[in-house]
Amino acid sequence: MESRISARGKQRAPSPTLAVSAPLRSIRGFCLKARVYLYLALLTAGAFLVHGYHPYAEDSEFYISAVKKLLNPSLYPLGSQIFERQASLTAFPWLIAETVRVLHLPLDTVLLAGQLLCYFLFLLACWKLSCLCFESQPARWCAVALVAALLTIPVAGTALFLMDQYLNPRSISSFAVLFAVAAALEKRYRLVVLWLIVAGLVHPLMMLFGAAFLFLLFRPRAVGEPSGVVAAALLGLGYTFRVPTMEYDQAALRHAYYFVTHWSWYEWLGIIGPVALLLWFGRIARARRMSNVARLCPALISFVLLGLLGALLLDVPHRLEILARVQPMRSLHLVYVLLLLFAGGLAGEFVLKRSVARWLLLFIPLCAGMTYVQFRLFPVSAHIEWPGSTPRNPWVQAFVWIRQNTPQDAYFALDPEYVERSGEEVQTFLPLAERSALPDEVKDSGSVTLFPELAQSWWRQVSALRGWKHFQLSDFQSVERQFGVRWVVVQQPGVDGLECPYENAVVQVCRVPQAEGSAAEGASAGAEGESASN
Repeated sequence: MESRISARGKQRAPSPTLAVSAPLRSIRGFCLKARVYLYLALLTAGAFLVHGYHPYAEDSEFYISAVKKLLNPSLYPLGSQIFERQASLTAFPWLIAETVRVLHLPLDTVLLAGQLLCYFLFLLACWKLSCLCFESQPARWCAVALVAALLTIPVAGTALFLMDQYLNPRSISSFAVLFAVAAALEKRYRLVVLWLIVAGLVHPLMMLFGAAFLFLLFRPRAVGEPSGVVAAALLGLGYTFRVPTMEYDQAALRHAYYFVTHWSWYEWLGIIGPVALLLWFGRIARARRMSNVARLCPALISFVLLGLLGALLLDVPHRLEILARVQPMRSLHLVYVLLLLFAGGLAGEFVLKRSVARWLLLFIPLCAGMTYVQFRLFPVSAHIEWPGSTPRNPWVQAFVWIRQNTPQDAYFALDPEYVERSGEEVQTFLPLAERSALPDEVKDSGSVTLFPELAQSWWRQVSALRGWKHFQLSDFQSVERQFGVRWVVVQQPGVDGLECPYENAVVQVCRVPQAEGSAAEGASAGAEGESASN
């Protein structure tokens, strides 16, 4: 009897090993996750140092200007339609403005923190995908490290980088689409929908590309079906629009990358090369039983070909030029991210492995080269433009002076191609100066292609500034009479007759002396230009 009791007691007594193992497993799991997050944070910091930071470059003209107008509605009383229409397509300006209001932080601090957070989440999404594609740690980390090292590599013919050197809607949509792809591979379909909604709120076009790729991933044998649907849809939509106007043509021609037949031969390599590499990676994946890589590669090839079909259709009839704004070849963005992820994973699996020397031989020259390229792209500006730092770029210095020393309702005119001038580095006027200005011919033309109804007003104003480099006082006074512009930014050595309260080695900020009878005419013309933009 006693032996039975003792036997039962032994059976019911908790095992010390089992009792301790559960919390130990939890602690171990937490430590592993913490280590992953720490490594990703270090990669984020490294990527930030390699690729630099320029918060008011490029498309900041649209999105950060919209943020500033939300924070201070009295800004930009004239000429705000172009950037407001562009910003109306995304929740990004509202998100940033509300973050500033809720956290009571300066906008520049929020933009910097947002950039770092987006880098981290992008690399976290890459890590998630690398874990689904590769089993070994060297392969997984090499995949993420290669993407981090090449964040600012151009995507062929699209005027895109994998990630920009400034915060914008693509910074958010990029990691959201990658998380959606990872969720699709795990068959977590609610998460797929959630991440696509996040992407769509900030960048509807990139969300559509992501959704199209996921469709091909789920239905790999249905390539002909979406191709036919896309072709029919593009042709049908194109013929519901009127033939593009001359003004719209001028805006579209400013963006030759919209039209794939205008691409240079080396840009076509950016289509052919990825397809060839994906075929190769797919064969390796099938031989090595990397099931997710083997599944993704054919879907990506179909995705490239589908985008190319759409791009070619837009190039044929002139009427379809109105759909150039769809920019089907920007689908290559997702292709390039996954292509680099596969390349890094396979290199880590079969070449680098756990050899420190091989890792250093690959990544030190790669990071040095990418840093050098960024210094060449922004040779005058600081590599990292920290919040509150004194700008080194003379154009930016002038724009900051304007913000601090001119009336809030001041109306400016600049060279319509000022962002392409030597040393300007596409540092945009509107968000830096916080003053109204006539539209430019380079950046604003991109917004006009999205909203054809703006084309006539945009072209009228840009045409008035043609020949800017040779303008004399009478030309500036003519612009003042037409649009009510009283301030101009001109390059040195300036123009006789202008009153210039600020100048540096490169530019001058000047007032246009009012010509006789121009006060009433300028006010009415400025109002007319504003209403025409509406």
